[in-house]
Amino acid sequence: MSTALMQQGARERMLERLRGANPTPAGADDATELSRRIDAHYAAQRPATATTQADLVTALQTALEASHAEVWRADAGSWPALLAQQLHAAGVQRLLLDPAGAAGAALVQALPASVQAIPYARPLEDWKAELFDTVDAGFTVARSGIAATGTLVLAPDAGTPRTVSLVPPLHVALVHADTLHSDLHAAVQAERWSAGMPTNLVLVSGPSKTSDIQQTLAYGAHGPRRLWVVIVEDAAPAQGDTP
Repeated sequence: MSTALMQQGARERMLERLRGANPTPAGADDATELSRRIDAHYAAQRPATATTQADLVTALQTALEASHAEVWRADAGSWPALLAQQLHAAGVQRLLLDPAGAAGAALVQALPASVQAIPYARPLEDWKAELFDTVDAGFTVARSGIAATGTLVLAPDAGTPRTVSLVPPLHVALVHADTLHSDLHAAVQAERWSAGMPTNLVLVSGPSKTSDIQQTLAYGAHGPRRLWVVIVEDAAPAQGDTP
């Protein structure tokens, strides 16, 4: 028997075993029942009383700080000055951000002369060395936050690609309190990810960290060594709006 025939026979035997293991694909009724069970599971884990926005903010801050992030709470009018002051005190000289967005424009107006705002306006190949060697921090606006795990949900776009939150040694993120969810399931449901999930979402739960075989914890091995988060606790313009 030729090698080709032997391989074909092995393939057919494998496919027959797979068909026998799952003879009928799951139907719409099965998927509906699975979704119902998942919803019921998460509903049972949440507090009996509705979680207030203040509770979500406190939970998010606590979880982020437990992961070694630095967190500030401010209102829509004061956060740019607060963040600008912190950037200056930390010695940040070059800050990567999107000046076309509402938050980016507000921060640019508040920055002292010692901090230069850099837009992501060139293909990565044209300025990779400059980006990796000279940019001190990247600023992003989170799409939402997950309180239970201290997670920021980022939706990268042309003005703020993934690079902004992954390459600079300091990642500075802004998140609005009215976008917080109790857990990932609640975020998926409220934001209707199934109806139009973005091509790319980045979930950030603290600075980049890893451990070697001896379990020695190190920060910054695969991304930013530090994470700053500013939680805005009152109404603010939607992400992408211009002032």
